[in-house]
Amino acid sequence: MVLLVMSFLLPADAVFAEDLINSENIGQIINDARALREKFTRDPYRPGYHFVIPEGLANPFDINGAIFWKGRYHLFYLFQLAGRGHSWGHISSNDMVHWRHHPVALIGKEEGKPDRGMFSGGAFVNMDGVPTIIYHGVRAGTCIATSTDDNLELWTKSEHNPVIKKTKKGDPNFRVYNVFDPVAWIHDGHYYAALGNAHILWKLRDELKPEERGDRLFLFRSDDLINWQYLHPLYEPNPKWTGPLEDNACPEFFQLGDKWVLLFISHSRGCQYYIGRHENEHFYPESHGRMSWTDSGFFAPESLRDDKGREIMWSWIFDRRDGHTKHESGWSGTFSLPRVLSLAQDNTLRINVPEELEILRYNSVTLTDLEIKARFFNSVSEMPLKQIKGNSIELSIEMVGDGASRMGVKVCASPGGEEQTLVYYDAEQKLLKIDTTRSSLGDGQKTIEGGPLELKPGESLKLRVFVDKSVVEVFANGRQAVMRRIYPTRKDSVGVSIFATGGNANVSVLKKWDIMPSNPY
Repeated sequence: MVLLVMSFLLPADAVFAEDLINSENIGQIINDARALREKFTRDPYRPGYHFVIPEGLANPFDINGAIFWKGRYHLFYLFQLAGRGHSWGHISSNDMVHWRHHPVALIGKEEGKPDRGMFSGGAFVNMDGVPTIIYHGVRAGTCIATSTDDNLELWTKSEHNPVIKKTKKGDPNFRVYNVFDPVAWIHDGHYYAALGNAHILWKLRDELKPEERGDRLFLFRSDDLINWQYLHPLYEPNPKWTGPLEDNACPEFFQLGDKWVLLFISHSRGCQYYIGRHENEHFYPESHGRMSWTDSGFFAPESLRDDKGREIMWSWIFDRRDGHTKHESGWSGTFSLPRVLSLAQDNTLRINVPEELEILRYNSVTLTDLEIKARFFNSVSEMPLKQIKGNSIELSIEMVGDGASRMGVKVCASPGGEEQTLVYYDAEQKLLKIDTTRSSLGDGQKTIEGGPLELKPGESLKLRVFVDKSVVEVFANGRQAVMRRIYPTRKDSVGVSIFATGGNANVSVLKKWDIMPSNPY
C-alpha cells in the first residue's frame, strides 16, 4: 500500500520512482489502486463533494498558495511525503467542484536546498507577471519559488532562499521579529510580506514581555523579492478581541471595497479575521470576528481573487476520529466548501457559497407552508420529513419563529433519535448552532458549536445546510457559517426533521437536493 501512495504523489524524477514504474511491479500497483478505490468508495465517512486528500493521512493538511491562473483555480496542500518531509501537493479546477490532481508542486527536502520541509505560505503574480509562491522553509526561513508553465506544474525554488532567514538566539534580530508563515502582496509598487509570530509564543511563552504577547505579524518590504527590509509589526492586537497566547499563523491579507481583511488562525482558537484600514504601511483593525468558536477545528484558511472579482476562501477542517481509526481508514485530510467573502454596507463580513456548487444538485424535493406548533411551554416540537433523507444532501430552508427560543433542522437522525445532529438558531443567545452531542454513538466530538447571528425583528431564518457524510456545513442569511464533523454509526441515521422549542415556527419553503459526489473516490 505504501507503493500505491508514492505512485500517486511523487513526480517522475523523485526517489523510488524507478521501482514504481518497473514492469515487475506495475500489475501489483494497478491491483492495489483498484483495491484502494474500492475501500474509499465504500467508506461511510469519506466526503464526496468536499475535497479530500487522494490517499494517506496528512497532518497538517493546510491549504496553501491559492491562485487563479489562466482560467483555473489552483490550490496547494501540505502533506508529508515519505523521506522528503512536509511538501506541497497540487490540484486545480475550473469550477471549484471537480478537481484535477497534479504532480507534487514543491518537495520539502531536496539536495542542495536550505529548507528541510515546507510549512504554510501563499501565492501571487509578481510584477513581471510570473506566478510566485512565498512559503516558510523549515529550519531556513522565508523562501520564494516561481513557475513559468501555464499548468503551474514546474516550480523553481529561488537560489537566494531563504530570502528572510529564521532568527535564533544570538542573532541581533532575535525577538525583534519572528519568521514563520508568510503572506505577500504588491502595493504602491513594492512587495510586502507579513510573517507570523507562532515560534515566539510557542518557545518563549513563559518569558514573554507584555508587548510580545498576542497575535502579531511582522512587516517586510522588497523591490526584487530577494532583499527584504524589516519595517515594523503590521498591526497591534487588541486584548478585547484576542488572548495573550493567541498567535497569528496562515495569514491572508486582501482588500474588500475600501477596507482590508486580515484572515488568519491562532493555533488554539482556529480561523478568525480582522477588518480595517491599510494606511502608511500599517493595518488598523476596526472589527474582529471568528470562524471557529468551540475549538480550532476550522483551520488554515487560504483565499484567492478570481476573474469575477470574488474573494474565495477555503479552510482545512479537522478530522476528529480516533487516531487508530484514521490510520485504518487510510485517509485524513478534508477541505471546507469554498466561501465567497464580501463586505456589507456596514462593513461586516458576508459569507456565501459560490453558485458553481449548484451543478451537483439532483433529485429535488420542495415542501411549503410547514407549521410547527408548540405543545406546551418550553417543549420541543418536531416534524419528521418522511420525503427527505440522506447523508449527501443540501437543504435550503426559510423559516420564521413565533415565540420560539430555538428553531431549525435535525439531520443524520436515526428513527429513534439515538443519533442526530441539530442545526438551529438560538434566539436567546443570538447564535447559529450545530449540536453534535448526539451525532454519533462512536467517534467524534460531542459539542455545541455556535457563531454570532442576530435576526432583526420579523427577519426570517434562511439556512443552507450541506451534509457530506462526515461534514456538516451551515450558512445562514449570508452573514454566518458554522461547521462540524460527525461520524454516525448507524446506517439508518439519514433522517431529516424540522423543530422548534418554546414556541411556534413556520417554514415557508424547504428545498432538498441530493448532491452528486465530485471526488473521484
